[in-house]
Amino acid sequence: MSQMRENSASESFSATVTIMDNYGLHARPAANLARTAQAFKSEIRLISGDQTADAKSILDLLSLAAGRNTELTLECNGEDAPEAGETLLKLFQDKFNL
Repeated sequence: MSQMRENSASESFSATVTIMDNYGLHARPAANLARTAQAFKSEIRLISGDQTADAKSILDLLSLAAGRNTELTLECNGEDAPEAGETLLKLFQDKFNL
């Protein structure tokens, strides 16, 4: 499900995640993801092809139009990046706690 790279010197985290929710990254999962991401100080992005979304913005997340089985790159940069990355990975694995 994910390939992780952590670098504690620069406080970054990167992983590949897959949308497992049957309806993709729709309003409720996007809201859960943004709310969770907002709890961290790090810059958190989701990347799909040439599109990049701020994971703290519901509208940015919805603009990805990520359907079921879409693979995204999760990138976190900042002082709490590894913790943010692990927390968000778990959220993806748990289908956004819905």
